[in-house]
Amino acid sequence: MSDSYSYPGIGVSSRDQAHTVFAQTMGYVALTAALFALGAYLGRNISGGTGIIWFVAAFACLIGMRFSARRSQGLTVGLLAAFGLLIGLAFAQTLAFYASMDTRALWQAGGATALFIGGFGAAGYATRRDLSAAARIAFWALLALIVFGIVLIFVHIPGGALIYSVLGLAIFAVFTMFDFQRLRRNQDMNSAPLLAASIFLDILNVFLFFLRIFSREN
Repeated sequence: MSDSYSYPGIGVSSRDQAHTVFAQTMGYVALTAALFALGAYLGRNISGGTGIIWFVAAFACLIGMRFSARRSQGLTVGLLAAFGLLIGLAFAQTLAFYASMDTRALWQAGGATALFIGGFGAAGYATRRDLSAAARIAFWALLALIVFGIVLIFVHIPGGALIYSVLGLAIFAVFTMFDFQRLRRNQDMNSAPLLAASIFLDILNVFLFFLRIFSREN
């Protein structure tokens, strides 16, 4: 969808609408992040075997959001909130493990993630070049990275974990730019929860990649 920045002839109301969607989306991102933190706190002492259950439930919420987006924004926001809480529960044991090993890694990863998302998000929001083609390439690169991660489970590659994390950050730099460009171009309020989910997943993955890097260094 075109916006008033790319087409100066469009009125101020279109520009205001884009700003409203931006504010609404980032509010949803903040809500999801807060519920993720709550879920991670509540699940810190839960048996690790339940993590996969929470993860599947969170994934189901994402699928449900796709179907509810055009029918009920309230339901979509509710599913987004549930997703944030459930994915926090799913990663609770992982974060608790890193916290027990070195708390500094969590803070370092959080700070690096904020700078990373802020920088690449701003670049994506400002660029006029269509990033759709780059996002498609990044998607296939992500699939290749997943295969590489599976290989690392069975084959020892010197520096493999660091390579995996750096490649992951490069891929999600593209996704972050693309999602913020979509946010700038979008004026449909109903799509705000879906955009928020996508941006939150960018943030979460970047955080986990940085966490692997900093915990390895420390």
